[in-house]
Amino acid sequence: MTIPTHTALATEPRPLRCGEKPREPKSAGFVFALGFAQFGLFVALLGPVIISMALKVNTLLPDPTARTSALGLALGVGAIAAFVGNALFGRLSDRTTSRFGRRRPWMIGGVLVMAAALLLISQAGSVPMLALGWFIAQLGANAAFSPFIATLADQLPDKQHAKVSAMVGIMQNVGVLAASLLASRLTDNMLLLFMIPAAIGVIGMVVYAVVLPDPVLDTKPPRFTLRDVAQTFWVNPVAHPDFGFAWWSRFLIILSSFLFTTFRLNFLVDRVELTEGGAAQAIATGILIYTVVLVLAGWAAGVVSDRTGRRKALVASSTLLFGVGVALLAHASSLPAFYLVEAIMGLAYGIYMSVDMALILEVLPNRDDSGKDLGVFNMANAIPQSAAPFLGSLLLAAGAGSTGPNYTLMLWAAALVALVGAVVVLPIRKVK
Repeated sequence: MTIPTHTALATEPRPLRCGEKPREPKSAGFVFALGFAQFGLFVALLGPVIISMALKVNTLLPDPTARTSALGLALGVGAIAAFVGNALFGRLSDRTTSRFGRRRPWMIGGVLVMAAALLLISQAGSVPMLALGWFIAQLGANAAFSPFIATLADQLPDKQHAKVSAMVGIMQNVGVLAASLLASRLTDNMLLLFMIPAAIGVIGMVVYAVVLPDPVLDTKPPRFTLRDVAQTFWVNPVAHPDFGFAWWSRFLIILSSFLFTTFRLNFLVDRVELTEGGAAQAIATGILIYTVVLVLAGWAAGVVSDRTGRRKALVASSTLLFGVGVALLAHASSLPAFYLVEAIMGLAYGIYMSVDMALILEVLPNRDDSGKDLGVFNMANAIPQSAAPFLGSLLLAAGAGSTGPNYTLMLWAAALVALVGAVVVLPIRKVK
């Protein structure tokens, strides 16, 4: 049965053609389905990053330093798959001529692969098997995520960019909150710890794929050459400097964030001296505080940005504030201090995520290749996720002694990275 390429939930007077710029706002029903897909994918994908993978590693290894090294290895290997998958699957979706649309087949197929890999992780009996499972999970997740993000460029008019970007960012972080709450209650059941989030991710993406008015590419694209494969991972920053500066800004704030979040559970166990169960509960509470502040700040910033048309100042100032929060965390040794920093970082990232995607959508080099270009941009999310576990492991090991890993050095490095991220957005010219 052919899935219709246009539904009553979209408000376009006629179906959009591939590469055509939308003019009419999307309906509330469409936006809800979009947000639900984002929520589900991040419940499935970031739950392991925040808590579940650390808990799984801790069942395999007894030594604290060995645990952080193994966790960094497993997450770093998986992020390599995210790096490759983001741009590659975005480009392949641009070229897909399926009667079900360009994006839909990849979105559904990708989340199913991700779910199967999370099942493998839940049953893994060694660190190499854990790393393999996470590599496959990231590959599948990014096969879905890159085409999914490309639908924002495909479907949204300029006047909805910041508000819908804010909603997408909010649902991402609500998904993180839901994942942490689930993980804190399923610490003793590895199968449910990974598979309940996986099921939510599959349901969310399938619902959006059915609702999506995904236009069919009715002309066969040119032959895909080795040169095209190489260009899949590249946008010339000299020809498109605004895109380049935006790319580096995203890269640096994600690196700053993942330097901490990768090792957050271990930080609470080693620095605040909580049990693993207590640390999982503290993370859930911290993310709740972070998310409440983020939702309020993000929605307000999205409305202000769309009304004023201003993006750069909000992105730069929020990135700077995020770095301040990370620096304060370097000196936190109690739960109240940890929760205060979570609120500061929620305020900063709420403003950032609501405006930054709107900025990116306005500096894309080519609408016909939006999947490819957004895939290249999403490498700024994926590469830091690969680099942060390895870099964080090195920083934690530097000067580590009887007091345990060197969290102070790692967190100050993360704060400096965020500061540079605030500066590099300022040269962007196309966006106010």
